[in-house]
Order: sequence, then structure tokens, then C-alpha cells
Amino acid sequence: MTVGDAALAGTSLGGADAEFGPGRLPGLDDLGAVEGRHVLVRVDFNVPLDQGRVADDLRIEESLATIRRLRHAGARMVLMSHLGRPEGAVVESLRLAPVAQRLSELLGDEVAVATDVVGDSARRMVEGLGDGHLGLLENLRFEAGEEANDDTFADALAGLGQAYVNDAFGAAHRAHASVVGVPARLRPAVAGELLRAEVEVLSRLLASPERPFVAILGGAKVSDKLGVISNLLERVDRLIVGGAMAFTFLAARGYDVGTSRVEEDRLDDVRDLLARAEDAGVEVHLPIDVAVADHFAEDADRREVPADAMPDGWMGLDIGPDTISRYAAAIGDAGTVLWNGPMGVFEWDAFSAGTNGVARAVAACDGFTVIGGGDSAAAVRKAGLAAQVSHVSTGGGASLEFLEGVDLPGVAALAQQD
Repeated sequence: MTVGDAALAGTSLGGADAEFGPGRLPGLDDLGAVEGRHVLVRVDFNVPLDQGRVADDLRIEESLATIRRLRHAGARMVLMSHLGRPEGAVVESLRLAPVAQRLSELLGDEVAVATDVVGDSARRMVEGLGDGHLGLLENLRFEAGEEANDDTFADALAGLGQAYVNDAFGAAHRAHASVVGVPARLRPAVAGELLRAEVEVLSRLLASPERPFVAILGGAKVSDKLGVISNLLERVDRLIVGGAMAFTFLAARGYDVGTSRVEEDRLDDVRDLLARAEDAGVEVHLPIDVAVADHFAEDADRREVPADAMPDGWMGLDIGPDTISRYAAAIGDAGTVLWNGPMGVFEWDAFSAGTNGVARAVAACDGFTVIGGGDSAAAVRKAGLAAQVSHVSTGGGASLEFLEGVDLPGVAALAQQD
């Protein structure tokens, strides 16, 4: 789902208030007049690059609603984002100049870009901004103080603006300087359009889902999803499991899964979840057939076998056709669908059928459908189906923690204001 630009009429930032859980999350309408004021905007431009160009601009596109509203109201925007994991050092391949170029193309206007984060270049850029103009600071993680939430660094960042907007849902689970340090120092501090939309959608899944509610969870490690599954078992009607994590579930039920990835130390946890699901009346759907390979490689020999008859020395890398059909049937009449995690090694064509099949089933569902970011979001975009899904989250890790019931630091920093 694209947040959209429906709020652009007029120069006011006013709009209807929204309620999020027990308290109200302040939004752009709470900034007041921003014309001529420097507004720090934390965005999530952590996008893939390919030979110096942005390879997937979803996160940039999703920031446009907030940027255009602030621009239309005459704010002098100072955008800030991280990119990759430079770990406090300058890494030339992780500079944000390609991101600024793509943003300029999308806006049809030049975006100034600094060559540092809080140094001379950043200050000159900020001082040179006119009303309705915007500039981008260099990669926040070039500074060690970002991830450490260092007081001196947070002070320097906050000193570049007069108000703060967080529109980086993908970073909202990080207690970093630009996420929690700056809003602690700068008021008003509010959520942008994207962050508010993400919180609203995910809150709806937890608080008032239409029935039946189907959760589809995949990916490599069951340990990454245990907290989410535990929290969702109290809410969902059906749980569909795929990806490498499915083999830990199958092993927990006594299946011989060959050389498939199994987290042996999580088998008891999975057995406990399966018992809880049975007690709660939650349908748990596991693979009944799988696509296996003789080794982990794109060109490996491939077979489709029943899940209870996997050959010795082979590993499962995707769900099979019968499982795809069964999962599609379980999704078809859903009132609400949450999908996070691929069904197999979807990057390889030979093992992408399961993920593509689930993507088509989710897109065809008439219910409220949510893709929880990460690889699932990449899969539906690759399949050209994103427009047929109600909401595609920009934050895989953040959405998982939210659905697990964890208070996201970036959201809490905005909600807990005087």
C-alpha cells in the first residue's frame, strides 16, 4: 500500500486525529506552522544499491507523502537516514548520493546532499535551504554515535532543526540517536504519514482483525519468529508455516527431514507452540510435500516428495505443489491475512514456486491483506502483485517486533511527550 498524497490540498498540515492503542501518536497536524522552519525528518532510505544506483526504491517512494506535505507547507527539510552497516566508519560504497539522486528524480527537483552528518558540510547545507526545499545528511551510521545513541552526537543532530518528524518505521525498533535521542531533545516531535500508517495497520491486526485471521510465517529461522507466533496464537484462526523454519516444525512432529535446516535447540519450544495452538483451536498448516535438493545450490538436482518421505542426504528448499494448493485454500476465504517470510529459497527460480504461489493467493484474497516487509515484500513486488495487497510494510524487523507486542523505541519516543 502506498500512503498516498490525499492530504496535499491547501498549505495546512491539519487533518483528522488518529488513535493508536492506549494513547494518541502525534502526527504532522501537531507540528503547527512550519513555513521557514528547519524540520529534521528521519526517513528510512536503507535501500539496495546496484552499481551506484538504487535497485529498489519502495522505501523512498513511501516517504514521499510526508515529504510533499512538509514541502507544500514551506518547511525547510533536513532528511536523515542510515544505509547498510558501516559501523561508525566512512564506507564510500554506502554514501547516500545515489539515494539523493533517486529522490530528486521522484520529486522532479534537486535534493541537496551533505558529505558529512553533523560537520561543516551538513551545517552549510542546512543554512542554505529555502522554504519548501530539502537536503539529505550523509549516512547516519558513518558516525559511531548513531547506534550508540551518544549524547554529544544526539545534541549535534538536534541542533540542526527546530522540529522533528520520524517517518522511518523500518528503524523504529532501534534505540539510536536519530530515533530516540533527537526527539528527547527537540519538540515538537511527531510521526510522519508512513509511520502512522504502519502503526495503524499493525494495530488493527492485533486489536480488531476480520475473521478468519490467517497468519503465514516463513523464512530461515524459527527462533526469529517464536515471539510473534506466541503472541499471534491468541489472535489468529489459522497459522501457515513455510520456509526453512517449517522443517523444525516437521522435526518436532517426528518427521525425518534429511539434511534440511533444523534448530535442534528450539524443538521443545515448537512442540509447546503446537500444543498451545491445539488447545486454542488454531489450525496449524505445515507442508505435506516439499521440493528438495541434493545440496544447497541454485543448480542442484531437484525433486518433489511427500513431507514424510524425504530422502536421506537431501534438504528441503521449498514447499511442494500440493502444499501450495492447500495453503491457497486456507488463505482464500480469510478476512485478514498477515504474511511474513518466504516459503523457500525464492531468489532461485527452481525453488520460488511456493513463495510465488502464496503471493498469488494473498493477492487474490478479498480480505485485509498485510505483507510484513522484508523478503515477503520483495517477493510480491517481484511478482508484480504489490498493488493487489492492502498494505506492504517497509519494516520487516520492526513489524515483527510490533506484532510480538514489543514497544518500539521510535514510537514510544513520540508517544511519551508532555
